[in-house]
Amino acid sequence: MKNIKLIVDNSYNFKQPYFIKKELQTILNLYARMVSNGTWKDYSLYAGKKEISFDVYKRNSEKPILRILKNLKPHYKNEKYLIKDKNGKVIQKSENLKLLIDRTSLGKIELIK
Repeated sequence: MKNIKLIVDNSYNFKQPYFIKKELQTILNLYARMVSNGTWKDYSLYAGKKEISFDVYKRNSEKPILRILKNLKPHYKNEKYLIKDKNGKVIQKSENLKLLIDRTSLGKIELIK
């Protein structure tokens, strides 16, 4: 089993890619809203050399229905944060994560039975 490190001090210069505390809090607040209304069921984190992503699942046996990515080496300023659908198509991109989530209106989705 790999050693898991918890980063509490965001000013620490860490060589691994990660979401800082404020970014992860924004994503988890959205995740909590979507789980409470029954839209999302599970999540996973992926860390690569160029990006880190928060993947959201409707069922745990499927491909992720949504990926919230932090691009660590963006070519343009507005490509720091991306939201991709299950096919890998970019839905929105921005330099500010909170604005990106608000603009995409993910938190306003309601489950209709």
